[in-house]
Amino acid sequence: MKKVLAMALIGCMTFGMAACGSGSGEASAPAKEEAPAADDAAKEEAPADDAADEEVPADSAAGGDKVWIVATDTVFRPFEFTDENGDFVGIDVDVLAAIAEDQGFKYELTSLGWDAGVAAVQAGQADALIAGATIKQERIDSGWIFSDGYYDATQTFVLPEGSDVKGFADLAGKNVAVKNGTAGMDFAESLKEEYGFTTTVFEDSPTMYQDVILGNSAACVEDTPIMADSIKTGNLALTIPEGMESEGAPYGFAIMNPDNQELLDMFNAGLANIKSNGKYDEIIAKYLEN
Repeated sequence: MKKVLAMALIGCMTFGMAACGSGSGEASAPAKEEAPAADDAAKEEAPADDAADEEVPADSAAGGDKVWIVATDTVFRPFEFTDENGDFVGIDVDVLAAIAEDQGFKYELTSLGWDAGVAAVQAGQADALIAGATIKQERIDSGWIFSDGYYDATQTFVLPEGSDVKGFADLAGKNVAVKNGTAGMDFAESLKEEYGFTTTVFEDSPTMYQDVILGNSAACVEDTPIMADSIKTGNLALTIPEGMESEGAPYGFAIMNPDNQELLDMFNAGLANIKSNGKYDEIIAKYLEN
């Protein structure tokens, strides 16, 4: 609903600006008709008409007031989630806010969910995505344009408490829950033929976790920091085994339209700045320490 409202507001603003421009043009026409009453005066006033034309770039300067639409996930702790006060918070949320402040740009963060967020950026309904998106070649090949990495994460298999699974070989003949379109899903898919397990795809992490807790799947695959935080804060009956994690890859802020390169450049510049001034470390410590 946030997405629809945001786009409706942008459409209204665009119509309003067009209407103002039209009104300005109509107002200038009578002044030119009065010119024959005083030819010399009209000639002296000519530069004023030129000056009026030169005011057009002032409207384009309003581009500095552009509000970038950034899509994100709904629940992907500790990167984006709603806290006990009902505020939308997390590493991604705070990193984006710090970078926007550093670079002086405006944005609207819309919590759409993973699939809907990706679709919104692909369709041009949002300008960028920040949602713990792993930088991987498959995405780059399909048109994703990534920022510099802002967090390195591994993916891990996660087991129910008391599970007798000790390694990948113990998953033979069993099912593994995965989240659609994620690096965790890719990790599981790369191993399932070798180790003889099947996969079931879910649209969000909490539902995937419950599938394992209820015994429908023997394991799920999730980004390690996400899983560690979810087990701790949600008191989930899940455990992270040793030796069942991936090599890891960085998360990136992403655009899918080259025309939005300006936003990507500002993100990279701001990220470098908040890393150098210590703000980035403060954000990471806030959500991941202890």
